[in-house]
Amino acid sequence: MHTVAVLALDDVIPSDLAMPIDAFARTRLPGERSGYRVRVCAAEEEVDAGGAFALRAPYDLGAFADADTVIVPGVHDPSAPVREDVLDALREAAEAGTRIASVCVGTFVLAQAGLLKGLRATTHWYAADQLAAAYPDIDVDPDVLYVDNGQILTSAGAAAGMDLCLHMIRRDYGSAVAADAARASVMPLEREGGQAQFIVNQPPANPCGQALEPLLAWLDENAARELTLDDIAAHAGLSSRTLLRRFREQTGTTPLQWLHRARVRRAQHLLETTAHPVERIAAQVGFGSPTAFRDRFKRVAGVSPQAYRRAFGARV
Repeated sequence: MHTVAVLALDDVIPSDLAMPIDAFARTRLPGERSGYRVRVCAAEEEVDAGGAFALRAPYDLGAFADADTVIVPGVHDPSAPVREDVLDALREAAEAGTRIASVCVGTFVLAQAGLLKGLRATTHWYAADQLAAAYPDIDVDPDVLYVDNGQILTSAGAAAGMDLCLHMIRRDYGSAVAADAARASVMPLEREGGQAQFIVNQPPANPCGQALEPLLAWLDENAARELTLDDIAAHAGLSSRTLLRRFREQTGTTPLQWLHRARVRRAQHLLETTAHPVERIAAQVGFGSPTAFRDRFKRVAGVSPQAYRRAFGARV
């Protein structure tokens, strides 16, 4: 039987801890046999679960030695230093070939242990920039639900941990067992899209002052118009070349990319609050064709307009 050790760190996020325990414990093989032996382990006698409750894990870090998989849930402060004995235990498990996976900001624990150097990884989108800044040797992808590097796996926030668990169950026992585990958790075996659809697409920060603020406001107000780079430059009273340079300096992107994102933000609002057909929304927000709209929307949001509406649309 496959043994899963779930690590309970001090200040652990309760849902991050409970989710993999539940997902693997519920997995059943043909004949109603258990697919996994789940062991909760900790480095301390008593673990504080973010002030919600305290728990005593039945196993210590020695459980890593017998585990086929180690799961590392996130903690409320991902930048907090992790005990050296925990990091050493994770490194030893990795050297022994144990599969190691993180849930949400548990990615930071794997990063502290040095297990993600040179690898692609993900975490909750709100912490992705923090992870990339702290660990520049990690290829941080904030848009996906999980990343499988073979031995080392990482997942995004909250429910994405379940997506990762189902993925590992499918790797271990095949699609039929994974599908049954998904049904038990009332989850689809495969969710459409990634984290991008959940990110609030606010305009990029302006780190160099407020010089472009009037232009940015004008772009948002006129996003539905057919605007070219020359049109935008003329409104700003600048040459196209100067506008491009200043725009990149102050926003990190181009005027047309900003315009496309403004259109997608408006489209997201319409998809959430109206029953307008996608073709009508494409015209309302300034795209020349529904095809161009669908392509740009999926590039920005990670899913199609229809999938976004199914996920976030109100009944109107």
